[in-house]
Amino acid sequence: MTLEERIRKSETRIFKAVFPNTTNHYDTLFGGAAMQLMDEVAFITATRFSRQRMVTVSSDKIDFNKPIPAGTIIELVGTVTKVGNTSIKVRVEIDIEQMYSDHRENAIRGEFTFVAIDENKQPVSILK
Repeated sequence: MTLEERIRKSETRIFKAVFPNTTNHYDTLFGGAAMQLMDEVAFITATRFSRQRMVTVSSDKIDFNKPIPAGTIIELVGTVTKVGNTSIKVRVEIDIEQMYSDHRENAIRGEFTFVAIDENKQPVSILK
């Protein structure tokens, strides 16, 4: 399988409803809750690409472009953007989808870096 095919097959999409227990006093999704969901989607994407143990080593610039209101649906999309010897970079975007209309817009975008590790927690090559 080519690198491009592995990247395409590892793309991860998850949908969530934004309920009041995940929102702040402005009735929008907590930034920390959004970052946790993004890290989870990035982890799944990196693992699906490598099929190895992966750990988060950094999160790059995360842009909160729009608040995410309670009562909306969000789609998180994880895509591999760079593959190194032991590390992989995954971009995660969160789009807001209104429950009762077709309107969608991008709300958050960020990148996460993961490293593949062995059973002794030492970095190992991603591309076997």
